[in-house]
Amino acid sequence: MSVRGRDEIPAAGAADGDGAQAVDAPPLPLLDAPAGGLPDVVVDEAGLAEVVAAMRAGTGPVAVDAERASGYRYGQRAFLVQLRRAGAGTALIDPTPLPDLSSLGAALEGVEWVLHAASQDLPCLAALGMRPDELFDTELGSRLAGLPRVGLAAVVEELLGIRLAKEHSAVDWSTRPLPAPWLTYAALDVEVLLELRDALAARLAAQGKLEWARQEFAAVAAAPPPVPAADPWRRVSGLHAVRSRRQLAVVRELWLARDAAAQEQDTSPGRLLPDSAIVAAARATPRSARDLLALPGFKGRAARSGVERWAEAVARALELPEAELPVHPPRGDGPPPPRAWAAREPLAAARLAAGRTVVQGLAERHGLPQENVLQPDALRRLAWSPPEPAGAEQIAAALAERGARPWQRELVAAPLAEAFAAARAEDVAGDVAADVVAGDAGS
Repeated sequence: MSVRGRDEIPAAGAADGDGAQAVDAPPLPLLDAPAGGLPDVVVDEAGLAEVVAAMRAGTGPVAVDAERASGYRYGQRAFLVQLRRAGAGTALIDPTPLPDLSSLGAALEGVEWVLHAASQDLPCLAALGMRPDELFDTELGSRLAGLPRVGLAAVVEELLGIRLAKEHSAVDWSTRPLPAPWLTYAALDVEVLLELRDALAARLAAQGKLEWARQEFAAVAAAPPPVPAADPWRRVSGLHAVRSRRQLAVVRELWLARDAAAQEQDTSPGRLLPDSAIVAAARATPRSARDLLALPGFKGRAARSGVERWAEAVARALELPEAELPVHPPRGDGPPPPRAWAAREPLAAARLAAGRTVVQGLAERHGLPQENVLQPDALRRLAWSPPEPAGAEQIAAALAERGARPWQRELVAAPLAEAFAAARAEDVAGDVAADVVAGDAGS
């Protein structure tokens, strides 16, 4: 690994009021080139076969990363796959001419994969035929370790004491040929992952959290593919501002038109028409292309070039009979919003407040984000409809049904049982006091 010397990095700190330079910690060295140089990008079956043989012969975990063109292309497919393993070195693979990497996945069966924010990359890797049997997620592990910042560059600075350049993180990875600086950035991401994995595992072990992390990693690796949304158009940002069913129809038709155009042109839907423009059109229900162009969000070149398509979508929505208009979605199977609990189910509100106090206390005690102690939705559902009786064993079983890991259940079940029991006792005491007051008033 090539690390630029400290004397080549601008000094940290700023001048104080007297013009003197404030004394800060010395700047960290910058990792600026992969060890062994930048490998060529693999673009054919012969090169892939060499990578497969090298990775199979390597030892220990394998660092894996993928680059997508989010915000530029339609969908979330990978446009570069990076790997690094001891004894095999670093490999960069272009999946555009090599859409089937199942041979590489097979070569890595039984090997621990190290990724940062694995849930972001696993779907696009699975589409290429690559699925891990065992996983170490350095982003998730950093959360469990209580690190204040969990981005890759921040974690590398914290645990490895080096700076990692991130200036190419949001580029269009579908660009061909890929510029050398971008490839260097991509190679460096896997350059640090194996060392980072070891440092993070050591910290988690010292905190008594390594088994917790292993359970979390296993859950991520075993998670099924996300179920496609029944009505994906309902994910339009700002949909809450759309009131009538006719307006909802405009949102739906514009979303479908935009999605079809984006798929045809292989571009990100938001580059053609932003969500804000869809909502503005739904609220205004314009009757012509000219009316559309007067609305916010339709000023850009892409939106204007497709204005006839957008106008036709709006017209379809306005012509639909009432029976075919979409309805506002019914409330889900979960409990109502907690803000309504105090008036509707005060005991449930008391259980939720007590449960939140428990989770917050455990999070502070163990240096964890509260959502990693227990998912807020699981706590809400449990507080709204607890098992009967609500003992530690029953609460643990209920949380298991909602996907809580064994370590989470062991941590929270007994304290939640005690908190729910205390809330119930206070409720009963309040009812008794109210009965006494009512009896005194009537005597």
